[in-house]
Amino acid sequence: MSQMPQLSACPSCEWPLESGDRFCGACGYDLSAVPARPDDSPTIAMNGAPPGGPWPEVPHPPAEVHLPADLQGTESGGHEPPPPGPVGSPVSPVSGVRFDRSPEPDEYVLQAPDPRVAAGPPTPAEGTAPSVCVACRAGRVDDDGYCENCGHAQPRERDHMEQEAGPIAAVSDRGLRHHRNEDAFTLGTSVLPDGSPATFAVVCDGVSSATRPDDASLAASRAAADALLAALPQGTHPQQAMHESIVAASRAVNSLAAEPATAREHQPHQNAPACTIVGSIVTPSLLVVGWVGDSRVYWVPTDRSSPPARLTEDDSWAAQMVAAGLMNEAEAYADERAHAITGWLGADAYELDPHTASFKPDRPGVVVVCTDGLWNYAEAADEMAEAVPADAAARPLHTARVLVGHALDGGGHDNVTVAVVPFPTPPQGAGSA
Repeated sequence: MSQMPQLSACPSCEWPLESGDRFCGACGYDLSAVPARPDDSPTIAMNGAPPGGPWPEVPHPPAEVHLPADLQGTESGGHEPPPPGPVGSPVSPVSGVRFDRSPEPDEYVLQAPDPRVAAGPPTPAEGTAPSVCVACRAGRVDDDGYCENCGHAQPRERDHMEQEAGPIAAVSDRGLRHHRNEDAFTLGTSVLPDGSPATFAVVCDGVSSATRPDDASLAASRAAADALLAALPQGTHPQQAMHESIVAASRAVNSLAAEPATAREHQPHQNAPACTIVGSIVTPSLLVVGWVGDSRVYWVPTDRSSPPARLTEDDSWAAQMVAAGLMNEAEAYADERAHAITGWLGADAYELDPHTASFKPDRPGVVVVCTDGLWNYAEAADEMAEAVPADAAARPLHTARVLVGHALDGGGHDNVTVAVVPFPTPPQGAGSA
């Protein structure tokens, strides 16, 4: 088949593209409809006559109609297209760029259904229904999650997630600009050796420039939660348990670098799977936070006459500039380099330096654990407190939804994830209204 033009960004929404994309992952634009750049020496002369003389006369009109896919194509310079590489070869025969993906089919389904293959849908497995596109309501959804008719990306399971675990809750959303949700979270409850309850939330943000960022965030959040569930009932101090959970999360992300799936998806100039992590543990008398990266924890007291506070310090370029006294916070975060992170979990991280801190608040409130998809729209502690509903401690799930909505209303430029943890830990069995 003729080769699709190599685009670096979607012509419709300017979303970055990867080699081999047939549709834009953000808006579903059909990239095969983009015309290739014309060559200076077209196969057919501009006046309609072929090179070397007029067209020979055809005594009779052709009796057979050919479909475009039936004809031998040529490249824009008039020469024959290069022969395809061997089956299974990850190297493009034209550019020599390595694409560690499974071979593509010889023919793509057109935007309008091909009559040769659209005579009838395949019979679904017993007890299941065929997936129908949520956009056009007509096309079937392929294994990659795109409509075969209009190319629209279908909602994924992680596009929007909500969870409530006893008195705590979290919500995560893909946002309005990204083609997938690379955030992940876990919530948990435990019982300390003295019988008192403990709750925790872990939030991870995949590094978009790395390979498999969504898998990295999921692996890190689950490993951290497993470590906390194992350590807290044994009497490990919550701050030490938080430190150990971050180390466990780091090991889980590092292990992804050796998996075959990483080798298949790895592209030049991409890092190994990576993510940031932030977590909080709440007991009846103690509040512990831990983090690596630029996700944050905020403290918002129930009595709004008391000041709120940010409990974490970013591992970022902006934070380093402020700490060194080279810029004030407003100047640093206005710089285009502000969100370049200096700490993360991943096999190619410079070093693992988990940060932990413990607090003993003297009044009730809520702990907001979130990614930069939220705090970009409520950066200062006062701004975050203003966005948090007054009844947040009694309605944590509602509060998490409100905060995600605040980010989406602000533009939703990134994935957004927020967990709400009341302090002190309510008695076991208490939940949100």
